[in-house]
Amino acid sequence: MGEASWAFEQPEGAVTEDERAELQRLRRENKRLQMEREILKKATAFFAKENS
Repeated sequence: MGEASWAFEQPEGAVTEDERAELQRLRRENKRLQMEREILKKATAFFAKENS
């Protein structure tokens, strides 16, 4: 495989394109889930207050 094979190797700890795409997807999902949790917390507080 000669000298050219090293040119396409990624440095130690580098993120691949697949990993980068998964990270973006997970960040979007995390943000959505955080928003959903906040909505549920507010709804819970509203209904708890209403039943008191």
